[in-house]
Amino acid sequence: MRPVRSLLIYFVLVFVGGPLLAPWLYRFTLGLAAHHWPLFDKLASNPFHRFVGRSLLGAALLGLWPLLRSCRMLHWRDLGLKAGDRSLAGVALGFLLGFGSLACVAVPAISLGGRSFNPAHSSAPILEHVFSAALAAIIVSILEELVFRGALFGILRKALSWPKALVLSSAVYALAHFLQKADSPGPVDWWSGLALLPKMFQGGPPLIPAVFTLFVAGAILALAYQRTGALFFSMGLHSGWIFCLKFYGFLTVKTPGANPSLWGTDTLLDGWLALPILGCVFWIVSSMKIAGERTGGQTT
Repeated sequence: MRPVRSLLIYFVLVFVGGPLLAPWLYRFTLGLAAHHWPLFDKLASNPFHRFVGRSLLGAALLGLWPLLRSCRMLHWRDLGLKAGDRSLAGVALGFLLGFGSLACVAVPAISLGGRSFNPAHSSAPILEHVFSAALAAIIVSILEELVFRGALFGILRKALSWPKALVLSSAVYALAHFLQKADSPGPVDWWSGLALLPKMFQGGPPLIPAVFTLFVAGAILALAYQRTGALFFSMGLHSGWIFCLKFYGFLTVKTPGANPSLWGTDTLLDGWLALPILGCVFWIVSSMKIAGERTGGQTT
């Protein structure tokens, strides 16, 4: 059970160490801004919850290498980056499935009045947003797949059967998306990050149905890794989702009187309509060719 113990230590370091680091980072940034450094002037204007979020991310990334070493995952292939002749094809197919599946949610939402096109955008901002959405899709999909599937699912799979590892890693993935912005009352003190963290979880999307759709999304990505033996298809699938979500949120606005629990908001995945579509994607991925079934970290 060493991998599970290492994960527990890792989570404590991230969710305690990150918030404790945030006030120091905040004050350091304010100090540099006081010396009229333009870059830090802009950073210092950010609310405190952004420093907490960045500190959590920083702690997660800094602790990742020691975590992987303790679990004897020392090579890129241990994280699912096993390059092959069909790696790019896997990314491309994953992207098409991800984008196409959420398009199947977006089209009914728009055509049936759940969302409306935003007429304020001209062609230049749209093209600019295509670039920013593509960049976000690439960066976020790589980072989250390495952390949640390559590391978290991969480590849990060493100690548990892979279905149990899939359930646990998908639950953590779903809950992580409820970490949102929150106001920090009063001046920032050394404990302010720890005090703000519970409020940041309370500010997320509505628990129902978002927690179900996010859990299924995480399960799909973990299952894709399990079936293909590499992260490339999962990265493509994830990036297709993100690109579609970013573009959809930019192009549409809420229709007055529409039910967001059915159609979803600008993030799509927080509505009931997305759940059966993701269920179909789960079935498609479960039908994929198996690269090597694993149970408790062993290939069978």
